[in-house]
Amino acid sequence: MSAESTGSRGFSYWRLRFRGWRGTRPFWAGLFTLLGGLPIAYFPYAQLHFGNLTLAMSTTAGAGSLIIGVLLVTLGLTMWFQSVVRVFAGVAAILLALVSIPVSNIGGFLLGFLFALIGGALSISWMPGTPVEPDSEHDTPHDEVDPGGSGASYLPGPRDRESLNVTDTTTAQANGGRNSAG
Repeated sequence: MSAESTGSRGFSYWRLRFRGWRGTRPFWAGLFTLLGGLPIAYFPYAQLHFGNLTLAMSTTAGAGSLIIGVLLVTLGLTMWFQSVVRVFAGVAAILLALVSIPVSNIGGFLLGFLFALIGGALSISWMPGTPVEPDSEHDTPHDEVDPGGSGASYLPGPRDRESLNVTDTTTAQANGGRNSAG
């Protein structure tokens, strides 16, 4: 440890680190896909107890449900840790969610199906953001800079009007009152 460090890192440090990590990957897509795989894998093996009555929901497709659930959990983790393959993982999650309807108790009683479907759609639609780099060449704020890249201001000052040879007449007045749209 250096002499300047405080020694311990508080909750806000870890929260900000998690927020930074979460912002660079399709976090919610992975979470929904992971949560969609859990009921699909669980319900075919579950036994609900209502007093002395036991309701077993095991079907002949229990192994298929387990495989679909494990694959959805794996795809959710893949979305988090390998965000490069997010489109493939999203398409695979949607296909597995659709296959889970006939295979595993109506897709985990529609709960797992909907979570996996939403997670797959979020994964396909997620795009990594590009950081905005400040423009150090111009002293004018971005509001006044021409978006075409010419660097001319929308509202030139009095000194700029003389150097640019700008008059107070607008395009509509210069064309005899007609507006040219093309």
